[in-house]
Amino acid sequence: MKIPFVTREQVDFMTKQFPTPFHLYDEKGIRETARAVNAAFSWNEGFKEYFAVKATPNPTILKILKEEGCGVDCATDVELLMSHKVGFSASEISFTSNDTRPEEFAYAREIGATINLDAYEDIAFLEETCGLPDKLSLRFNPGGVFALGTDIMDHPEESKFGMTKEQLFKGYRELKQKGVQSFGLHAFLASNTVTNAYYPTLAAQLFELAVELKEQLDISLDFINLSGGIGVDYTPDNQQNDITVIGQGVRENFDKILVPNGLGHISIYTELGRYMLAPHGHLITKVLHRKETYRTYIGVDSCAVNLLRPAMYDAYHHITNLSNPNGELETIDVVGSLCENNDKFAKNRALPKIKIGDILVIHDTGAHGFSMGYNYNGRLRSAEILLQEDGTARLIRRAETAQDYFSTLYGFDFDK
Repeated sequence: MKIPFVTREQVDFMTKQFPTPFHLYDEKGIRETARAVNAAFSWNEGFKEYFAVKATPNPTILKILKEEGCGVDCATDVELLMSHKVGFSASEISFTSNDTRPEEFAYAREIGATINLDAYEDIAFLEETCGLPDKLSLRFNPGGVFALGTDIMDHPEESKFGMTKEQLFKGYRELKQKGVQSFGLHAFLASNTVTNAYYPTLAAQLFELAVELKEQLDISLDFINLSGGIGVDYTPDNQQNDITVIGQGVRENFDKILVPNGLGHISIYTELGRYMLAPHGHLITKVLHRKETYRTYIGVDSCAVNLLRPAMYDAYHHITNLSNPNGELETIDVVGSLCENNDKFAKNRALPKIKIGDILVIHDTGAHGFSMGYNYNGRLRSAEILLQEDGTARLIRRAETAQDYFSTLYGFDFDK
């Protein structure tokens, strides 16, 4: 079962300072996960975890991860700017984008970020836009389906990301001819996998590819980026990945494939977002209404604006009634206030009896929670709070206001 990382007493104290809803992050848990990831891959001298900024784009969170030795993976110029302002050095910033604007490539070049090209055609585009750097990475998409045993994990052939093997080899050949000196390889084949076999299996494929590149093009990669894909179990079963086992599985294939072929120098990179942050975030929300029709609806003061995943993906997020955790079960829907019928955090869910005023904890919202927020119906995004290691709470992003919502309009003066 899922157990909140915060107590009822702590939340009661917080809500006196910070109105619900708000996203709450656990600093202790974040640091522990970062240390576990670094320890699992410590066998690789050049290992670096590049946290996926899109998961939780908050400078305070990024600073914590920087202190733990992590870099950042950025997808846009705004994420690059945030990371640069936080203080990440050029070698700590990776830029993996798609359908990229010229000014984004230009800014990545300006701050010295490692650029990972999504498309073969981007080579000419980048060169024409701002020139080719000395170091470049290419993103591989093998097509077909990605399976572990008989279980289909995802369908790379349907993904807009990456380039074919033929394009990949053509790209490396051209880059070498154009004077690029340092090369990387990147691939993302499946999302939110809850199996210790994903990274080792992916790594083996990329390691074999690295050997082919050396044999056919005389190119020795400097790094291989396994990207993200290690997920979390959102369900109450809570069967989580074991990062130590995963790291060891990658090491076994590294020693079996790369080392005998003179490629033992290759650095391993990862770009974990969900795994690093999801379990260390809660959405704290208060019950406003009970409605009895064909179902029992529990209306809360948050909505899909604050957590989009259930509405977009029909995703499960566990819910704890912090006010009555051991009460008699009832079957209910937990819903928000948007004028959309998919604005539901839970459907036909058995939860301890809920009354108006109760505090609910929605689990595993630390990644792709706040960051996917929007302003439909004029609803405003919530505050973000950090539960610090000493048990105190600190505001790390205030809640939006109506003034914020109107601030980009022309011809309208909110203050009049």
